[in-house]
Amino acid sequence: MALTDQSTRIREGEELDAAVIDQYLKAHIPGLTGEPRISQFPGGASNLTYLLEYPGKEFVLRRPPFGHKAKSAHDMGREYRILNQLNAG
Repeated sequence: MALTDQSTRIREGEELDAAVIDQYLKAHIPGLTGEPRISQFPGGASNLTYLLEYPGKEFVLRRPPFGHKAKSAHDMGREYRILNQLNAG
């Protein structure tokens, strides 16, 4: 049994604009080169999780679902604030 999820193709209707993401990341991560390969982790209907792969680097991008947010959905703003503080510490 694998302990990590394997990313797969992106579900229809949950596609991301790779050019916009690529431009943003390259503006904020020095030395990032190449084009992103984007796939999606299959679990998580409340929040969407993607794998962005560049040559020699991997990133995870999480975002709230498109459209109406479920009441049981994870608070993405709170998650960001906590992870940001942990990274700073």
